[in-house]
Amino acid sequence: MPLDPTKHPDWQIAEDSEKSMKTVYQLAEELGLEKEELLPHGHYVAKLDFKKIIKRLSGRPDAKYVDVTAITPTPLGEGKSTTTMGLTEGLGKRGKKVIAAIRQPSGGPTMNIKGSAAGGGLSQCIPLTPFSLGLTGDINAIMNAHNLAMVALTSRMQHEFNYNDDQLAKRKLKRLGIDPRNVEMKWIMDFCAQALRDIVIGLGGKQDGFMMNSGFAIAVSSEVMAILAVAKDLADMRERMGKIVAAYDKAGNPVTTEDLQVAGAMTAWMVEAINPNLMQTIEGQPVLVHAGPFANIAIGQSSIIADRVGLKLADYHITESGFGADIGFEKFWNLKCRFSGLKPHAAVVVATIRALKCHGGAPIPVPGKPIPAEYGQENVGWVEAGTANLIHHINTVKKAGINPVVCINAFYTDTENEIKAVKRLAEAAGARVAVSRHWQFGGDGALELADAVVDACNEPNDFKFLYDLSTPLRERIDLMAKEVYGADGVEYSPEALAKAKRLEADPETSKLGTCMVKTHLSLSDNPNLKGVPKGWKLHVRDILTYKGAGFVVPVAGAIKLMPGTSSDPAYRRIDVDGETGKVKGLF
Repeated sequence: MPLDPTKHPDWQIAEDSEKSMKTVYQLAEELGLEKEELLPHGHYVAKLDFKKIIKRLSGRPDAKYVDVTAITPTPLGEGKSTTTMGLTEGLGKRGKKVIAAIRQPSGGPTMNIKGSAAGGGLSQCIPLTPFSLGLTGDINAIMNAHNLAMVALTSRMQHEFNYNDDQLAKRKLKRLGIDPRNVEMKWIMDFCAQALRDIVIGLGGKQDGFMMNSGFAIAVSSEVMAILAVAKDLADMRERMGKIVAAYDKAGNPVTTEDLQVAGAMTAWMVEAINPNLMQTIEGQPVLVHAGPFANIAIGQSSIIADRVGLKLADYHITESGFGADIGFEKFWNLKCRFSGLKPHAAVVVATIRALKCHGGAPIPVPGKPIPAEYGQENVGWVEAGTANLIHHINTVKKAGINPVVCINAFYTDTENEIKAVKRLAEAAGARVAVSRHWQFGGDGALELADAVVDACNEPNDFKFLYDLSTPLRERIDLMAKEVYGADGVEYSPEALAKAKRLEADPETSKLGTCMVKTHLSLSDNPNLKGVPKGWKLHVRDILTYKGAGFVVPVAGAIKLMPGTSSDPAYRRIDVDGETGKVKGLF
């Protein structure tokens, strides 16, 4: 019998479940993989040779394709990864051949306050420790590839400053004329390190580098991670890697990683990382883990490669998008599906009663502090008011032409009256609604959700993008602001406006996709505004160019690409058993 999640923390449940988990060889046999397609990393984690799998199964019809998204998150969390695992387990209980695809967790939130995003209760991805602590090294490869580009850029700037043109020519270098005030890239690391957001580098003497302002972003926000998420194969990745804009010259022309002659070496770091990782749910269904989180500051999607593999190996493939439907699903809809050519059959919008209360007027919880007592008391009024946020996201999914399924991610503290209120209002908004208790009961608790998803997948849909690539950049941003976020319009800083005009005038960049950086804690660009804010405008303060990934990145509000570490981080409670080497305290 599995441990009771109402009495045991997630790491203990995961550790107990790992005693009976399948080996990767068993998973491979059940999936029908051939020996050379499995690349084991120990007994319980493997990489898959996606190229061989997709080539061998090219004639096999694709599975049903389902995206999991959520309402606007609150500090209480909506359980999106938990629901992805629970739905996969529920479909398994119904006898369906199913695979999930989730994103690899970042070390930043794992060691901070959010946890590792493995799911929770009896709906988790295991084994928990390797999942949470680096897995097979994909994020490490991304850091090395990205920071190698910064090494190439900064060393080139130093050499150009120290040598004349004849001296550069002897070293087989041509002067690129990089403008130190117009550098697009920063360094990256996979922790939340607010002290490194803005730094000065190159202090010292002539041989200590070029002195300039710089900084760090978190690893998963790197354009290299975005390329991993959208690349179709290694050749595509290599081409995209060379298009990364590292800086601009003094005439305003882009200086790419190809110009720096570093794109090939960057791709060399990624040869193994391009293959998706194979893990499993607590109940033994296969889970592909590939690409990274943070749809607020990145694309935040499990990779196209993982989805293509899952679609060939199963009857149902469940993929996950980061945060709420305003950012995670919107990027799945208008970026990932556009790049992949894949069309989803249904989308699951996850909501919890506690989070709906938060959107409906309950005191906003503070991370690291006890949940206010009001959340343990029935309050249908708060739930009904908060459901406006859920309905907003239902309507966003419907605008994509996809059939929405609302998952009420139920907990034992929820009351029947509160659940009935959500069900009534969500059904009136045109969504299927399923109450799921997968956190407490695993697949047995997710049968209603599994049935609702199967029904939604069997109905035709009319999938369509929000915008065409021919739509000018500012018109796209205006569409996103009004149709997805509910804003009255858009306002730009002078710097962002100048960049928008320049991008619209450049034929090479005018037709790139659009990947918004915006707070995940509100439909607006102000994290303190809950529910469905009214009477506001989206403030775009900057626009970045991710030419290799294939999109421009408007930055809205005060959000940072490097999060901060809280005063009560998770690393305080993580430790190792000195005898067994087992890690405890992960969640």
